[in-house]
Amino acid sequence: MNLAYYNQIKKSTAHRKSREENKNFIFTHPEYLTDLTEIAFDTKDKNHHKACWILELICEEKIELLLPFVDNFCAVLSSYQSDSAIRSISKICLFLTKNKKKNLTKLQEEKIIETCLDWLIDTKKTANAAYSMRALFELGKNHSWVNEELKTLLSRDCSFQSVGYQFAVKDILKKLTCTK
Repeated sequence: MNLAYYNQIKKSTAHRKSREENKNFIFTHPEYLTDLTEIAFDTKDKNHHKACWILELICEEKIELLLPFVDNFCAVLSSYQSDSAIRSISKICLFLTKNKKKNLTKLQEEKIIETCLDWLIDTKKTANAAYSMRALFELGKNHSWVNEELKTLLSRDCSFQSVGYQFAVKDILKKLTCTK
């Protein structure tokens, strides 16, 4: 691990400008991507959430850069506890499920399904739930049981949830109805 790069991550902030600068640094210096993923995947590292924020922006533009690390990504999915990290990681799950350049393995899909279902059930954060349900919907295109489980989970009373959560639920339920 490059200590100077680690300190760069440590000093980064949630501000979009900081995350963009770090994303662009990786695009210019891809040799540091291994260090970034090492930090992001180490949920015991107090700065892992910052690395996750940067990784999210990288994956949004160039998901193919994550592909060599997908096995490691999936291996640690269930260990994320920080809502701040889960927001980025659940969004990366969505990017991976929509990726047409490389199919996920059966084991990778299972890990994403299991973790996204857990996040959908347990999370209090709208964005984490919304990204999880969207990733599950994508995986449900190849695993019909996932869509049945998703429909059951989303059909529960969500009137106590935020407007954003309710919107995401209605959107996914509408898509589930249209895909029959």
